Order: sequence, then C-alpha cells, then structure tokens
Amino acid sequence: MGMNKNTVLGWATFIMVLMGFLLIGLGAFRYSDVSGWGFGAVGVGFLANAWVFNALKGRV
Repeated sequence: MGMNKNTVLGWATFIMVLMGFLLIGLGAFRYSDVSGWGFGAVGVGFLANAWVFNALKGRV
C-alpha cells in the first residue's frame, strides 16, 4: 500500500482538524482561565493550517 503525496496531505489534514477541534474543546471546557484563550487560538491556527494542506492536495 503505497502512499502518494495526496494521501499524505489528506491524512495530515485529517489529523490537524482533529487536533484543532481537540484544542478548541480543551480551551472551551477544561481551562476557563487565560490559558483557555491560548488553547482556542492555537486550535484555530491548526484549523487554518489544515485548510492550507487541503488546498494543496492535488497541486503538489
């Protein structure tokens, strides 16, 4: 089972979306102090990065 570049980018996108939602959830439900804002911001950054990876699929 060979993985080409598009498959790798697809898996990377999936993992980054999963981590983004996990970090946003941690910021919203676990940490109610200032650190929750940091977790939420990093989660949004993960989602933005996953969006870029998804846009690169098929062009690389």
